[in-house]
Amino acid sequence: MTKILAVANQKGGVGKTTTTVNLAASLAAVKQRVLLIDLDPQGNATMGSGIDKRDLQASVYDVLLGGKTIIEARTRSEVGKYDLLPANRDLAGAEVELVDMALRETRLRDAVRSIAGEYDYVLIDCPPALNLLTLNGLCAARSVMIPMQCEYYALEGLSDLVNTIRKVRVSLNPDLEIEGLLRTMFDPRNTLAQQVSAQLQEYFGNKVYRTVIPRNVRLAEAPSYGMPVLYHDKASKGTQAYLALAGELLNNAVRPAATA
Repeated sequence: MTKILAVANQKGGVGKTTTTVNLAASLAAVKQRVLLIDLDPQGNATMGSGIDKRDLQASVYDVLLGGKTIIEARTRSEVGKYDLLPANRDLAGAEVELVDMALRETRLRDAVRSIAGEYDYVLIDCPPALNLLTLNGLCAARSVMIPMQCEYYALEGLSDLVNTIRKVRVSLNPDLEIEGLLRTMFDPRNTLAQQVSAQLQEYFGNKVYRTVIPRNVRLAEAPSYGMPVLYHDKASKGTQAYLALAGELLNNAVRPAATA
């Protein structure tokens, strides 16, 4: 069965797009069929996949508004070895245009259903806000990965996101579950980071991934080259961390995801 995973956090700068791009490349590297859906108007996942967002013939915007199917709008990330449904600034206007449309929260879900059987993993990079675009991502997904830094304010934002996931499950997507919490940009020398990490593990238990994504220069550099870190520096700590995360995700596929 295709695993449809939304990567979401309403707080910006937590490594959400970095995680989506590098997890997609890592899964593709171990022979998984992957589609990455860029649902952020900034189009960073598109650029990080080696696709110029300024030169798109079609994008996720056209899919949401019904102008094109995913088959017509998707492209291939040759550098990442996965398929991509790209995004650009056009997507910023989609929220306004979707407001008056029927079934506006489930338009992405309906589009994804038509092609899901072609992939082992569909990864959805949600924007850093709890808006209609994110809602489409949560309705299309079966589970949610939450990247977060181990900082004090991150805990408050996490509470809001968990509540949103619960509401979506009740009203729109009863299958939605929390796949796991991913600690990103982690510095083990930071006492606060260690304390917050311990709190996450105490409260969420096995919902916290064993894999921890470290602060890593190569990981931060890779987007400027338009490629996942795996193909920028395969020996880097960032590369090894995301390969480990892909392995953990594959191993966890035999057990159900944890609920919110």
